[in-house]
This record gives sequence, C-alpha cells and structure tokens, in this order.
Amino acid sequence: MGARPAWDRQVNLAQAISLLIAFTLLAGVGGLLAAGLVLPAVAALKGSAGVTSTAFDSLPADLDVKAVSEKSTMLAADGTILAEFYAEDRKAVPLESIAPIMQQAVIATEDKRFYHHGGVDPTGMLRAVARNASGSDTQGASTLTQQYVKNVLIESALREGDRAAAADAREAEGTEGYGRKLREAKLAVALENANTKAEILEGYLNIAQFGIAVYGAESAAQRFFSKPASDLDYLESATLAGVTQSPTKWDPVKNPEASQSRRDVVLGLMLAQGYITADEHARGVATPLGDYLRPQASKLSCMAAGDQVPGSGFFCDYVTKIIKNDPTFGETVDDRLELLYRGGLTITTTLDPREQALADAEVKNGIPVDDPSGVSSAISVVEPGTGRVTAMAQNRVYNNTSEAPARQTATNFNTDTGYGGSSGFAPGSTFKPFTLLQWLREGHTLDEVVDASPMSYPIRAFAAPCRRVGTEIYSFGNAEGSASGPMTVLDATQNSVNSAYIAMATKLNLCSIMEGAASLGIVQGGNGKPFDPLPANVIGSQSVAPLRMAAAFAAFSAGGVYCKPVAITNVTLPDGSQLPVPDAACSQVVEPPIAAQLNFALGNVWSGTGKSLGARPYPASGKTGTTSHNEDTWFVGYNSLRSAAVWVGFSEGFIPVQNMMINGKQIKYTYGATIAGPTWVRYMDQAMEGRTVPGFGTSGRVVTPDNPVAVPELVGHGLDEATALLQSVGFEVVVGDPVPAHTGEGTVGAQDVTGVAEMGSTVTLHPSNGSSPPDRSASLPDAEDG
Repeated sequence: MGARPAWDRQVNLAQAISLLIAFTLLAGVGGLLAAGLVLPAVAALKGSAGVTSTAFDSLPADLDVKAVSEKSTMLAADGTILAEFYAEDRKAVPLESIAPIMQQAVIATEDKRFYHHGGVDPTGMLRAVARNASGSDTQGASTLTQQYVKNVLIESALREGDRAAAADAREAEGTEGYGRKLREAKLAVALENANTKAEILEGYLNIAQFGIAVYGAESAAQRFFSKPASDLDYLESATLAGVTQSPTKWDPVKNPEASQSRRDVVLGLMLAQGYITADEHARGVATPLGDYLRPQASKLSCMAAGDQVPGSGFFCDYVTKIIKNDPTFGETVDDRLELLYRGGLTITTTLDPREQALADAEVKNGIPVDDPSGVSSAISVVEPGTGRVTAMAQNRVYNNTSEAPARQTATNFNTDTGYGGSSGFAPGSTFKPFTLLQWLREGHTLDEVVDASPMSYPIRAFAAPCRRVGTEIYSFGNAEGSASGPMTVLDATQNSVNSAYIAMATKLNLCSIMEGAASLGIVQGGNGKPFDPLPANVIGSQSVAPLRMAAAFAAFSAGGVYCKPVAITNVTLPDGSQLPVPDAACSQVVEPPIAAQLNFALGNVWSGTGKSLGARPYPASGKTGTTSHNEDTWFVGYNSLRSAAVWVGFSEGFIPVQNMMINGKQIKYTYGATIAGPTWVRYMDQAMEGRTVPGFGTSGRVVTPDNPVAVPELVGHGLDEATALLQSVGFEVVVGDPVPAHTGEGTVGAQDVTGVAEMGSTVTLHPSNGSSPPDRSASLPDAEDG
C-alpha cells in the first residue's frame, strides 16, 4: 500500500461525520439539494466539530473522467471473431443502446431517488451515518452517482498501475472509510453540477461490474444472454441489475441459484417502483433462470481462437506479438500491452478462415497431434505481392498456460523467437535458390555445366571477403540428389545435388549469397542476423523460420517484388478512428528477368526431387529440402496466388527423422518429398479449387552480353514441344514451310540454327510433311567414273 493521501490523514471520524451530516442537512432544505449550493454551504459549516479548513479544502473537487477500459477484438479477414483481449471485459455503448428497462432495473436496485438528488441522498446518508456511528452495522448509502465516482477512481488507478490507490478507492465503507466517502460525496456533487443525469447513468452502466470479469451492460448482455444490451427484456435486466452489488456472489453462470434469488428481490423493487406490472412480477419469479440464460463461452486470449477458426491460436499469438513488439502501437512494451488490453481495439487480420482450416487439417493429416513419433510439422502461407499471411498452422494445440499437457504449447514453429516462435530450423536444400539467385546475378546461366564430383574443398576455395577464411577442408555429402560428375545447373537444381551447388559456390562470393538471401528476409530465426558466409550455408545449415521462407519464395512468384509478412490490415479505435499498422514495405528486390529464371528452374521440381508428388494442375514451382541426416525436411512451393512453406522435424532439437513409424507408416529416411511435400500438395490443391491460377509469365533465361547459348537439337520432336522448349531458353521461334524428312508428319523435320546462338535470336523450325527426302546417292558419280 502507498502512503495515504493528505486529505485522508487530515479527516478523523468525528470530523468526517460532521461533514457528512452537513451535506445531509443542507440536502434536506426544500427536499432537494441544488448542486451549485452544496460546496459553499458546507464550507460555511466546515468549522463545526473541529473540522479544519485544510481538511475540507484539500478534498478533490473535480473528477477526471477518462475513456473506460474496453476489450479489444481480433478478427479474421472475413470478420470472424478470433479472440478478445481485456483486463476488463467491457464494450462501452451510448445510453440509447441500452434497453430502457435495463436502465430502470438498475435505478430501482441501486438508487431509486436517482432523479431527485444532486449527487448525495440525504435520507440514505443520514440513516447510514446513524447506524454506522452506533456500531450496529455498516451501511454504504452511496448513490448511483457516488458509485460511478468510486468506479472511475478505481479504473483510473488501475490504468496508471497504482494498485494502492485502487485499494483506497475500494475501501470506502465503515468507520475507516469516512474520509473516502466524503471524497466521493464531494466529487459526486461536482459531477452532478457538470453533467446530466443521462450522462451519469450512461457512464455507470458502462463502467459497473456485472459478473466475474464482466464489465458494462453491453458485455454482460452478450456474455450471459448472447444479445446486445438494447434487446434485454425485464427478466434479463433484473438479473443483471442484481449482480453489481456482489459480482462474484450473484454471477449468473458461477452461482445460478443465488443469482435467481437476487433477481427475485430486484423484481420486487421494480414492481414497487412501477417499472413492471404485478402480472410481469408473478411470471418473472416463476421463471427459472435457466430458461433464458444463454451464456457465451469466453473468447479471452488466443486459446479461444481455435474454437472459432481451427488451429488459429498460433496466428493469433503472432498478431499479439506484432502489437507488443512494434513501436507503431506505442513507445514502450507496457504502452502497447495497455493499448491491447484496455484500448478497445478492433484488429482486422489477414487470416483467411477457409485457408486456415485447410492448413490446420492437412498439417495434422501429415502427422497427427498425438502421433507416437512426436515429430512436429508446420505450414506458413503468404500471398505474393502483398505479404499477407493467410494461414499458419502446426500439428500442436495452442496452449499458453504453464500447465499445458504434452503436444500443447504456445511456441510457434512458424515464427522467429521474438514473435512467440522457436529459433527456426535448418532449411537444407530449400536455401539453394538463394545461391542460384547470386549465380544468375553474376552472369552464369542455367545450362552452364559444373563438376559435381568433388565432395570436399579447401576453405580457401571459397571467396568470402566479409569474413576471415580458414585453412581447413570442407567436406559434405549429397542428401537428396545422388548424381555426380558434370551436369548443368538446371539439372543440379531439379535433382538438388549438393556437390553441384558447392561447386557453383566456389565461383561466387559467399558474402553476396547471404546478403541476397537477407534482402529477401532470410535471416537466422534466433537472432535476426544474416546467415554466415560459410560453404555449409549454401546447403542450408543455419536456421530460419518457415514464415520467412514462404515470404522469400513469394517474391519469386511476384516477379522479384519482396513484401515483409503482414498479419494486420487495420486497427480501429472505439471512436472509429484508425491507427497505422505495420507496412509490408513491398519493393523490387530481385530483377524481373532473374525472378523469371528462378521460376523456370524451380518449376522442374515436379520431375526431379518432387517427382513422387506428381504434376500440379496449375503453374507452380518449388524446392524440396533435407538436412544431412534427415533432421529437418521441407517443401517450399508457390504459384502466382500463394506461397507456402512446410517444415517437418523435431522441435526439441536437431534429431534425425529416420527409422521410425510416422502416421502409421514405417519410414527409413525422411526427405522433403516424404511428408512436407505431400502436405503442401494437399493444402495447395484444395486452396486453389475453383480459382484461376495464372502462370508466372515469360520464363526466359537471363540475358547477359556476349553470352551465346546452346541451341537444342530438336529434329524429330513434336512441333509444340520444340517450340515451347526453345522459347523457355530464350529464343524466338518461327514455323517455316514443311519439308520432306525421315521424321513423322508434324514433327520437326529440320531447324535452321544449331550449335550456339545469341539469346533472343530466332530459330526457324520446319515441320516434316511425312514424305522421305530424295535419295541423292543415285545422282552421285561412281568412284571409278572420276
């Protein structure tokens, strides 16, 4: 407890009683106390019973009424309520939005002379003073206005974090509380002098407690009867009006029998004061509380979000961490949390309920929550070109309590440590596109051949000017692709050959590779720093969050435009004004021709390491990923509408996922296409149902000066197939006249360009007319003829 205020120390029992009696005597003149006359009249009497001028004058005379604490509501993109956050479950509404019968029930119960006093009730106060002074019992005799004052003082103290002041405001009954009661009386009179009765009643109905952790008539109506306060009938109103005197004792859900008994008392008061008829009273007391009680389950905190949209608790938690961490919502963490829990925000998010339900179902279909293996899985989904997070799920149940049972957690596998997540997971071969990005930027091509034979290199073989190079030997293995020897970069990408990518890295600047990845949001999940420029990171050894991977690959889909992941579209205050929200800061990070090249290269995954997944019925690209001993496996894939990253592994540590039964199947070695890939396919195929999925546009190769490109030999191939292949590698195609050829009719019978040619040049294809070419040997002279 803090130090007692000066006014409380200066007023003793006799003085306080004297001043209270002075209030009541003046109030009795003419039967009505004019609010404007109270303070000067009492001041004239303040010398009685030894009350000093300082004691009375030091009492506060102005009540600082601020906006009440209101609950904040988080919505999905379609308006579905995900969760609510509050220190006090309250939604403030204007008086006209509260049923008149509810207003009358409260007045009948709390202050039947409300419209006939100026802030203090002379009759009730004199009675209370007499009884309290005699020691027979204690009575408060507070008017509704005084109760409102008391609630405002408590609310203000709690908003300022002053628990001692809040306790002082609550302790206003009995002989120890006369000083505080006197303060309430003085403030009540001043409040009545400055406000209408309607304004005071509205304030009271919005601030008073109507149940355990339920504040204000609107929230109480929704909580107990699933309807707005404007629709309350007389029975519901009587029930709520009876609760305020003891919110726990008469809470309708917690203590229904006591609540019904209290309701009947209130119905009697309403009858006596003419607010209901004798028939309504008789029918009311004969009606069991359970006949009209329609309680809503509390939506408090993200643990309730999953009841609204499957598996959305983790996304909900992510949004709260954005508000907690982002200075957009306040200078300090305390300011931001105060805004969330008391600011009455309406937070509209990017979550798509349909996509979220699909993501939650499919990540759990891949590995059930209660699977004996204990292997974890997570999926993050991002919209290319906007950064909007449309789904986020994992095969765990969200639970932020300290007693959470097994397979229930508040740790979000999809996000960084600072946003409720783990420290991320090793991306394995899903990091290779960032090496490929730098490869193309430095003028190399997809059809360039590299030697994938060496399985070790001296560290000095790698250029890393931003880091000191050692003298050790770097050795590695091929986790997914086992091919070796000379191969094109396109083949190395399609088959995810580590040794080929390490060979590529010896021709590049490792620092530039990691900087390029960082520009796409790929940083370490635990500390937010770029990946270290080490050869091991070319094949993804450090850790990153799935959400970051989904957002990075979304940039490839969007023609090289990278957008930071965003989860909030707008935040509205109770008065309808809007707060700024974190911006996706979309920008052109990857050159469009290179993004097209990446889309083309990664589009071959369906015939490479993802062959078992089958071709997609829409244009799509992606990459599998597997760490050295199958600890972390991934599939990160995208089309023009969505990018999704699926991770599989042990969240507890870097543990091989080998030789175990997972979801009823014995798995020797887990790869990116084993569980993560099928999960991605099941989710994406359903998410795209009924939608037109555009392609990525032109996927020609990167044009560099003086860089001739090999022209494929296409005689004998189908004309359409040959045309598409030439165009995919950057050539223009013209179909010429049919020619006689040994190939089948309609296939390519001849082409005018072979060998190598400049990028963008034209190749003419002549289809075969189905007839054999003439036999030239008959016209040639025999040898002996000279």
